[in-house]
Amino acid sequence: MNKTERFTDKEWEELASLLSDEKSEETDLLSRFMVEDTYNTGKQWKELRDMSSEKEINVDKAWNSVYSRLNENKLKPNNGPVRISFMRSTFMRVAAAAVILLTLGTTTVYLNYTGTFSKKITVATGNDQKNLLIALPDGSKIFLNRNTEFIYRANFGKHRRDVRLTGEAFFEISADAPKQFIIDAGNAKVKVVGTSFNVITKNSESAVEVYVKTGKVMLSDNSGSQSVLLDPGFVGTLDSKISGKTLNSNPNYLSWNTDTLVYNGQKLDIVFNDLKRVYNMDIVADDPEILENTWTIPIDNLSQEKIIRLICASFILSYTKDGSVYHLAKK
Repeated sequence: MNKTERFTDKEWEELASLLSDEKSEETDLLSRFMVEDTYNTGKQWKELRDMSSEKEINVDKAWNSVYSRLNENKLKPNNGPVRISFMRSTFMRVAAAAVILLTLGTTTVYLNYTGTFSKKITVATGNDQKNLLIALPDGSKIFLNRNTEFIYRANFGKHRRDVRLTGEAFFEISADAPKQFIIDAGNAKVKVVGTSFNVITKNSESAVEVYVKTGKVMLSDNSGSQSVLLDPGFVGTLDSKISGKTLNSNPNYLSWNTDTLVYNGQKLDIVFNDLKRVYNMDIVADDPEILENTWTIPIDNLSQEKIIRLICASFILSYTKDGSVYHLAKK
């Protein structure tokens, strides 16, 4: 979005046609776009088409959707005849870029306007999307979990590095000592210089939760009266009343990001909770005794179908599926 001026309106339209295979010939324009495409848009677009060949990307429909959303939310610029030419050109570039991102999946990307432009970019994931990568201008990388919203300014890093998170994300922050990286997590703020860590803005106890993988992280409330300094391996929690930290003992804490689950004799009720978090699987045992079985097999980037069949084969069970819920029963 920060490089919309590098291409003309006509070039944006041609890029959309090339990426959607409306045009098949290789062009210098596509090559230039791919060189600067840090999000691997072209690769992801084609992978999406291969995954669902019966449902090709409809660029016109995507454009109409973007236009309608902006119009409904009064984001479409309309500042009178003096500035209409400039606004139309800029709007077309931003909208064309939004079309490219929106057609890749359930991700929502939009701009808020204040005057000419609001300078804020929002990226949001749906219930079936995780590990969405956001590459910030300073080299930092953020991976969004499901149902997460991430907001940052279009001029991020120029003067400061402030972002806002609702949901869960894993951060790999590039070091920049003069500019702290600050996350507004709603009820708390997370401050770092350069490190990797996981943030949940509201855990099961409605507290902000941070797990540090590398470096150090400062977790503090909005008033600054409570703070917790976290070293690698520690989980810090903070709400309006209490703050504290504990050494992480869960080997699967970051499994939503890695898609790998490891066990050493944990009961199936624990395994099923992890599968819900990592693979978005709802598994119900019709007989409570099933949950007393223990699990030792690692689960590494498997489909839901393979996982449920593996569980059934291990404990001589059968399953039925009601909507999105798997029901297990003894044979």
